[in-house]
Amino acid sequence: MKNLKLLAIFAVCAFVPVFVSCQNKKFNLPIKEIEILTSAGNSVFVKAEVAQKEEERNYGFMNRKNIPEGTGMLFVFEKDQVLSFWMKNTPHPLSIAYIDRTGTIQNIFDMTPFSLAPVKSTRSVRYALEVPQGWFEKAGIKTGDKVVLD
Repeated sequence: MKNLKLLAIFAVCAFVPVFVSCQNKKFNLPIKEIEILTSAGNSVFVKAEVAQKEEERNYGFMNRKNIPEGTGMLFVFEKDQVLSFWMKNTPHPLSIAYIDRTGTIQNIFDMTPFSLAPVKSTRSVRYALEVPQGWFEKAGIKTGDKVVLD
């Protein structure tokens, strides 16, 4: 019985850190300064992490409690498609812009922390840009504005 208790304690000590580290999984994503040209003629810049691989896109901002103003994450897809995002395990409120292959913002939506409800683009797009909720509005960015993409 004593050996069984010791084995259980060892198992908890050995495996709990593995599970905790999986929850805080981070990728070393490149950061790019992205320019957005508004219909008012202004240039607005956001420093965005660029998620290109499927596992990077799937993880996104999960488990991030603080996302500073003026920063975000650009999700890059291989082809045009209707995109759908959710806020699973994402505690920070976000806004998302769906962007077509020409760089035109097609939709902007606010997303609720931890929500599993899908937030879908209304048409096929190539990119999604997530920022702290309300940032697009504060920066004067609207649908139809252009994101300068390389």
